[in-house]
Amino acid sequence: MATQATGADPATTQDAATGTQDAATTTPGPATGSAEDATAPRAAGTGRARTSAKGEQTRARLIAAARILLAGGEAGRFTTRNVAALSGVSHGMCHYHFADRTDLIVAVVADIRPEWITPLEEAVAGPGGYAERAERVLTQLTRPESPDLARLHAALHWLALNDERVRVALEAEYGRWRSCFVRLFRALVDERGGDTDPAPLGEAFAAAVDGIAAIGSLDGTVDGTRVLRTLLDSLASTVGPRH
Repeated sequence: MATQATGADPATTQDAATGTQDAATTTPGPATGSAEDATAPRAAGTGRARTSAKGEQTRARLIAAARILLAGGEAGRFTTRNVAALSGVSHGMCHYHFADRTDLIVAVVADIRPEWITPLEEAVAGPGGYAERAERVLTQLTRPESPDLARLHAALHWLALNDERVRVALEAEYGRWRSCFVRLFRALVDERGGDTDPAPLGEAFAAAVDGIAAIGSLDGTVDGTRVLRTLLDSLASTVGPRH
């Protein structure tokens, strides 16, 4: 995903044009936050304000609206103003929760984690030996990705080309995703008592998974399950006991 940016994001210019107006609402003071989003009194001894339940609901609405816009192919016109309008929240309140549009995009990156990374982490961490874990991983990998999630990933990759903070956030998520495969091969090395480094095996398999997903989005005749199982078995065959 280390593709160089090819030009300025048009939405950056659009948001910049309203910067003066947004600046007044970006940092909430006593008179800017609404009653529903004001933070509750600080909990004794915690030193941190507790966000109200309604504030969390408003934040969730904004993230949900951001997802809809991004999945709908609106990455090029993605602004906090458009997100606020779709969610039925004032533009100022949007900036109460998110300093700028990048904060909102990064929140979306984190919001989709349970839909593609967490199930894979659970598959690797679950009970059983390598064979059972590998089977669960393959089951997760061969489940069709929802169209909305696929479009979200595509939009986030596009935004990462022009926004370093989005790139860093997305890179961290993919690092977490790839580490699942390294842990899977670590389980195999531990089971067989070998001294093979699981990192190259896991990274190689992750690259293949990514490639098969890209091919599958264009050519539905590719049997991704068969290809990934063959590759996984081939990589696993290189792990052996110490001699």
